[in-house]
Amino acid sequence: MSGEPIAAPGLRVSDFAFDLPPELIAQQPPAERGLSRMLVMDRATGALRDSTFAEFPSLLNPGDLLVLNDSRVIPARLYARRMRVLDRQQPTGQVEVLLTEPAGDNLWRALVKPGKKVGIGERLAFPAPSGDIVLEAEVLERGEFGDRLLRFAPVPDFFAVLETIGHMPLPPYIRRHDATADRDRYQTVYSHDPGSVAAPTAGLHFTPQTLESLAARGVQVARVTLHVGLGTFAPLRVETLSEIRLHRERYSLPAPTAEALNRAVREGRRIVAVGTTVVRTLEHCAQQAAGVPLQAHSGVTEIFISPGFNFQLVGGLLTNFHLPQSSLLMLVSAFARREQVLAAYRHAVERQYRFFSYGDCMFVA
Repeated sequence: MSGEPIAAPGLRVSDFAFDLPPELIAQQPPAERGLSRMLVMDRATGALRDSTFAEFPSLLNPGDLLVLNDSRVIPARLYARRMRVLDRQQPTGQVEVLLTEPAGDNLWRALVKPGKKVGIGERLAFPAPSGDIVLEAEVLERGEFGDRLLRFAPVPDFFAVLETIGHMPLPPYIRRHDATADRDRYQTVYSHDPGSVAAPTAGLHFTPQTLESLAARGVQVARVTLHVGLGTFAPLRVETLSEIRLHRERYSLPAPTAEALNRAVREGRRIVAVGTTVVRTLEHCAQQAAGVPLQAHSGVTEIFISPGFNFQLVGGLLTNFHLPQSSLLMLVSAFARREQVLAAYRHAVERQYRFFSYGDCMFVA
């Protein structure tokens, strides 16, 4: 099933290590959206060519189907006050609450820091800049590593409140507080459906002009939604790939996209995924349907893609550079051979490409 690993036997997490100088981890987005560098890789031969993202539309063929993830990042990092259980008017210390995924009506899983002091039954109050309390939550469950289940008091528009009090959940390797500019730059220009707590970063390079260029070239564009969870940054606490069990992420395959995919497969046209989130969505759907035709639906996926995986839909991949020993690097190494991908990463380090969310990109086809 979708949560079961499909990995080449004997591979270890350490087989996906590479040396990365810390100064190559991008701490800021490029000066202008779309100005990133791009490494182009021929996955049949492993040949590499240095380029820029501006060339991307010209690398696609008329009739290619390009699939985007239109999930929108929510301002998921919140700051709360602990309220005394018996006297909610007396605030105690501030805690950081990072929403990770919805768990039902008014329910959210979250990472709470410092977690040791926040127990079951405790109430948290979330103030607006004015000082007025605009959200309240009760801790229902306590898990490992600061994980909590929170029940929020109902409000008319929860996401609207987040927009007023929340902060953009920049990844842990960006070692600064979020800035006003991150509200725009840590979001794709085509984002629509709120729900991600991390950006689908391959899409951050696109501008409205990029989409216009793709349309003028005769490239068909379709969208899926996969809400990125914090599990994308979670360290793999096992030694072999066969032990890996990935986090769940919610997705939606709209009817127009399902039909576009079915038609592309019938007509033998290439399907190009923008980002690993799109790969996960498309290949999960193909796996669940045992091929095509695909039907519109929503669900959750735990699919783990690593060397040995049989791709049914994706024939091209635009992706950023990923963390060493990460499931995302394993996915790219399944699409192209591991040795070729690691050689490409060594090339990127030598040529001082910028890595991770706000970094440069790589087109593999």
